[in-house]
Amino acid sequence: MESTSFHKSWGAEWLGNGTVQFRLWASGQPGITLRLAGQDLAMRPCDEGWFELTVENVAPGTEYQYVLNDGMTIPDPASRAQKADVNGPSLVIDPTQYRWQHSQWQGRPWEETVVYELHIGTFTPEGTLQAAIRKLPYLAELGITQIEVMPLSQFGGNRGWGYDGVLLYAPHSAYGTPDDFRAFVDAAHGLGLSVVLDIVLNHFGPEGNYLSLLSPDFFDTSRSTPWGAGIAYDVDAARRYIAEAPLYWLTEFRLDGLRFDAIDQIKDKSEKHILTEIAQRIRQQVTDRPVHLTTEDSRNITDLHPRDEDGSVPLFTGEWNDDLHNAVHVLATGETHAYYQDFANAPEQWVARALAEGFAYQGEVSPHSGEPRGVDSRSQPPTAFVDFIQNHDQVGNRALGERLISLAGPERSQCLLAALLLSPHIPLIFMGEEYGETRPFLFFTDFHGDLARAVCEGRANEFSGHSGYDGVDVPDPNDERTFTMSKLNWQAQQSAEGKAWLSLTRELLLLRQQYIVPLLAHATGHNGTVVDTAPGYLAVRWTFPGGTLSMALNLGEQARPAPELPGKTLFARPAMTTELPPHSIVVRLASGDAQ
Repeated sequence: MESTSFHKSWGAEWLGNGTVQFRLWASGQPGITLRLAGQDLAMRPCDEGWFELTVENVAPGTEYQYVLNDGMTIPDPASRAQKADVNGPSLVIDPTQYRWQHSQWQGRPWEETVVYELHIGTFTPEGTLQAAIRKLPYLAELGITQIEVMPLSQFGGNRGWGYDGVLLYAPHSAYGTPDDFRAFVDAAHGLGLSVVLDIVLNHFGPEGNYLSLLSPDFFDTSRSTPWGAGIAYDVDAARRYIAEAPLYWLTEFRLDGLRFDAIDQIKDKSEKHILTEIAQRIRQQVTDRPVHLTTEDSRNITDLHPRDEDGSVPLFTGEWNDDLHNAVHVLATGETHAYYQDFANAPEQWVARALAEGFAYQGEVSPHSGEPRGVDSRSQPPTAFVDFIQNHDQVGNRALGERLISLAGPERSQCLLAALLLSPHIPLIFMGEEYGETRPFLFFTDFHGDLARAVCEGRANEFSGHSGYDGVDVPDPNDERTFTMSKLNWQAQQSAEGKAWLSLTRELLLLRQQYIVPLLAHATGHNGTVVDTAPGYLAVRWTFPGGTLSMALNLGEQARPAPELPGKTLFARPAMTTELPPHSIVVRLASGDAQ
């Protein structure tokens, strides 16, 4: 079955039989020339700053650029693919050429989700989509059900996390072609794995962004984000560019969902917020499979994640739960700098509350910001929260990129992995976590000249009073060694430690699939209760129509009396006795076959 094309407002649209329509919004330019295969063609001005041109007899793969009034050549902001780097020629793409091998894929329900977050460039030694395809059977056999790919939109240089993308519709050329990404998704579907993409709609990166030259009105000069100028979401052409991108990725690459980065920085003055519009359009237009939409949002809000009376999702499916991570991090490591100070006082109580109720902060004043943060989240089902004990941000935004195993030790880390995978929230693990990877994941870029110097200096200055690494030399993000140090060490799986970690992860994921997932399909809110807390210790209980799940976790240095938890033991580390020794966990279930 051939691919489906999504007709965008911007860019080069393949109309079939070699006919291509080029459209560009350039309200700040008196004229635009299309340079197509070395030939210059004047584009026709239309209303409100749009330029159009339809050309026949164009072959897929043909190079093109736009020429501005001063002679400067730029790529298509809505390029589907780049020949090479972000500043060079764009390529005409026929999105219908790829023949899908698993076109009957029906998706997977949300309650089955176990997210595996990966970065294409560091996931394999080759750092390509084709190489990543060869690792997919391993993830499927392990028990992963969903792959979350860090952003793919073309960014400056070859190396980077992807959050500084500038060509929102073009898969990063260093990773492969658009059809390589289709093949990746196709292969995943064939193995029963869903695929979601992390997408950035809140800012553009510093290199290769020519939108302000084309149309200054694309940006809201009254507002900036931590990463650059704010986008004018209430301007029609800009709104189309942003709102159509999620539908494009879902349609042309048959993705199973999207993760929306830092949505608290998406400020929209329109009557209907652009995020609401995006979610509603996706729900209306992509109906042949479950589509899972998650958000990252420091505000701890719930109004974007409602549930209908039947439990269906009208907007966004879930939210990344930074509170759980941050509280766990303080409990496991004792670090209390920067935003971790919010959880410095009795961290086990914050962890327990996040497990039982979703957010830890539900309107309390944050010591870090001095402002109230969050809303009551108890009415949310547990599946509205995506939990993690490490991810790209929380590892990579440390000065030295240390993983949790290096900070808390293997015993505590394994207990926390068990708590993550056996809680009723949706779990996310970061690539390599499943086998106890100890290599760092660092912040890396591939900039040059003044921009490279600015990034390096900014990174070095960022950690004063933030990371706990005052005086430590921060790796230069532009040094290629910083990138290569961040690649997974697949040989570590063959060590005794790696094999033991993998065995544990496999066991936990099997238990989750057999016993936890059946509780979640019809789970609603108000099901979690904090049973008990003490220094380093917590116990939580969740009550569902299908049974009662309980967990006790002791990360302290003192043994605790084993709590009275109903049902049969699903998992205990070490083996269950009359007490919980230091660095231990027990999970019990009063339901079904576990009784």
